Amino acid sequence: MDYTLFRNANIFTPIDRGTPAAGDDQDELAHHSDGALLVHDGLVVAVGAEPEVVAQIPPSATVQERTIDGRCLIPGFVDPHTHMCFAVRREAEFVERLKGTPYLEILAKGGGILSSVKAVADSAEKDLYEVTRTHAASALRFGTTTLEIKSGYGLDTENELKMLAAIGRLSRECVQDIVPTFLGAHAIPPAYAGDPDAFIELLIRKMLPAVLEQGIAHHCDIFCEQGVFSIDQGRRLLTAAKSLGMKVKLHADEVNDLGGAGLAAELGACSADHLLAASDDNLRAMAKAGVVATLLPATAYSLRKPYARARFMIDNGLPVALATDCNPGSSYTESMPFVIGLAILNMQMSPEEALIGATLNPAYAIGMAEKVGSLDVGKQADFLVLDGESPAILAYHAGVSPVVEVYKKGEQVI
Repeated sequence: MDYTLFRNANIFTPIDRGTPAAGDDQDELAHHSDGALLVHDGLVVAVGAEPEVVAQIPPSATVQERTIDGRCLIPGFVDPHTHMCFAVRREAEFVERLKGTPYLEILAKGGGILSSVKAVADSAEKDLYEVTRTHAASALRFGTTTLEIKSGYGLDTENELKMLAAIGRLSRECVQDIVPTFLGAHAIPPAYAGDPDAFIELLIRKMLPAVLEQGIAHHCDIFCEQGVFSIDQGRRLLTAAKSLGMKVKLHADEVNDLGGAGLAAELGACSADHLLAASDDNLRAMAKAGVVATLLPATAYSLRKPYARARFMIDNGLPVALATDCNPGSSYTESMPFVIGLAILNMQMSPEEALIGATLNPAYAIGMAEKVGSLDVGKQADFLVLDGESPAILAYHAGVSPVVEVYKKGEQVI
C-alpha cells in the first residue's frame, strides 16, 4: 500500500465538529507546529504531531516522504459563491462606474447584467467552457481547490442549460471539485419587466424541471433585492426547488433590508449571501437556523461600499463564510487570499476566523463538508503550502499570494 507522508509542516486546520463553526468556535484552529500529514488514496489518514502520525503508518506500507520545510500548511480554499461562467468582461463599465456613472444609466446604455445575458446568448457552449476553465485555473493558482459556479446570465431555459452544461463539463475535466448552482432568477428579463410573477412561474413550471432533468445543478439560488425579486417571489421559487429535492440559497439584503436573511432562516437555506443591509433580528434568526452567512468583501471593495458586519455576525453565533463573488461586473477576482486579506483588515475578522471562513464554513455552505474544508481523517487531502509561518501571512503580505504549492487529493497540482 502506497502512502505519502508530508512532514516537518506547521499545520493549521479548522476543527470540524459536524456543523459550521460559529461564535468562539470560528476562532479556534488545531495547530501542529511540528506536524505531519499522512495520505493514502487521496484521503487524510492521520494528521498531528509528526511522531504520532509516523506511528500510524502500517508496517507493510510503502511510504513516500515529502518535507514541507517548516512552512505553513492549511486546507485548500473553498470558494462558495462565484459567477465565473460568463462570456465577456465588462472593463469599460468599470471605468464608467469610477467616473460616477450610475448603474441604471449604464444599464440603459446596454451595459450591466443584461449585457452579460446578451453575450451568453451569442456564445457557444464551448466558448463559455473555455472562459470558465480559465477562471477556475486562475483560482487554483490562488489556492482554491473547491468552488461553486452559478448560472444566471441566461435568463431563459436554453441559455441557462447551456451555462450549466459548460459548468458540468468543467466539473468533469478540471482537478477542482465544482458545485454547479442554478441561478435562473438572477435578474428580470426585459420581456417580463412588467410581470416578474410570470417569470417566477416560468422558472417553477419549466426551468426547474429542465434543470433537474439535465442533472447538473442541485442547488437553486435567487437574487432577492429591491427592483429585482421580492421576498414572496423568492419564497415561491425556493419552496418549489426544495419540493423537487434541491438545496437552496439566496442573494440577500445586499443593498436594502428586504428580509432575505429572514427568508433564508425560514427555509433553512444552506446560505444567505451578501447581507450588507441585513437586520440584526434576521441575522440572529439565521444563526438560530444554522444558515451560513456568505460574505463577499471584494464586491464591497470594488463598489466602494461599507463591508458586511462580520464582527456582529460572529459575536452573535452566526457562521461566516467568505467568497470571491467572481463576476464580470462587481467583483472580478479569483483570489481567495485577496478576499481573506480584506476580511481581516476591513471586517475585523481574526486570521483564524478568516481561515475558517475560507475553508470549513464555505464547505458547509455548498454541501461539501464531508469531503473538504478541513484536514480531518477521511476527508480529501486538499491542502496548500504557504510562504509564511501562519495564516496571518494571507493578510500580512498584502497584494500578493503567499500560496506556493497546491495539493488536490494528495497530489501536487501547482
